[in-house]
Amino acid sequence: MKILLRTLFVSLLILSTAACAHTAQTQSAIKAFATEMESKHGFDKAELESMLTATKFRDDIIKAITRPAEAKPWHEYRPIFLKPGRIDGGVKFWQENETLLNQAEQEYGVPPEIIVAIIGVETRYGKHTGRYRVLDALTTLAFGYPKRAKFFRKELEEFLLLSREEQVDPSQAKGSYAGAMGKPQFISSSYRAYAVDQDRDGRRDLWNNNADIIGSVANYFNRHGWRPGDMITQQVSGGKGLERFVQAGMKPSFQVAELLSSGLRPLVGEPPAADALSNLIKLDAGEKDEYWLGLHNFYVITRYNHSNLYAMATYQLSQEILAARQAN
Repeated sequence: MKILLRTLFVSLLILSTAACAHTAQTQSAIKAFATEMESKHGFDKAELESMLTATKFRDDIIKAITRPAEAKPWHEYRPIFLKPGRIDGGVKFWQENETLLNQAEQEYGVPPEIIVAIIGVETRYGKHTGRYRVLDALTTLAFGYPKRAKFFRKELEEFLLLSREEQVDPSQAKGSYAGAMGKPQFISSSYRAYAVDQDRDGRRDLWNNNADIIGSVANYFNRHGWRPGDMITQQVSGGKGLERFVQAGMKPSFQVAELLSSGLRPLVGEPPAADALSNLIKLDAGEKDEYWLGLHNFYVITRYNHSNLYAMATYQLSQEILAARQAN
């Protein structure tokens, strides 16, 4: 009995610290937000205030957003995504949705392996689309995380508009700790801006409709400037004085010729065109560092998640899925 009571006490303690009522300061901010939403978008102030006040402040969300996986070094980050199960799952998803993927490539120019890899990285092809209520997540971050409160306050506004437009029950929708939704994990602003009704059924459903999911990922990349057929990245070695290239940022800003003049050479294959723009990516591979050219299409992948680690994991997973599919 003592063990049972102790276990129950610990469970209640975890729940109480993970989800609790909003403070008076937060409730005041919610009230002001509801007033603004009524003025700008015609929402009922009282109904909206009541709905948002009923959400739970999630301390576990604050903890999660302060320790993202992208903070890990590459040699720890890569194994999260480059696993046999995720590769095999990608082959299976491709086989089951081959027609939709081919149609998306034809319309948007984005190859199937990239679309599949994004969905694989984000949610394991829909197996893990998020356990948090989107309203709880966005309200917690909009009013309880000052570092990015402005961003998440805007996302809360976008989510409420999205719910109205797509006839989604805002109190039931679930997603990630940051409020990302569906198989491709679109945040609300991206959902409204880039999701497409690919099968023309009158709704953009990123939870259950693979036509919309695949089309929306492809459209996202297309709208961010994906160049069909262009190289994405290439591993290089050698070179001197590389830190100035590494520190220059994520956006391709050096001609390949300039990078090669430092002594860098591709490990495999021919280099991209001399006048192509690239950045230089340095990855902590454990015992040594790896260097990769980050060309235009690689930068486009980082627009989905602003991380070179994320983009590299997506790229490498896409190549593993492609190779496994071709081997079958």
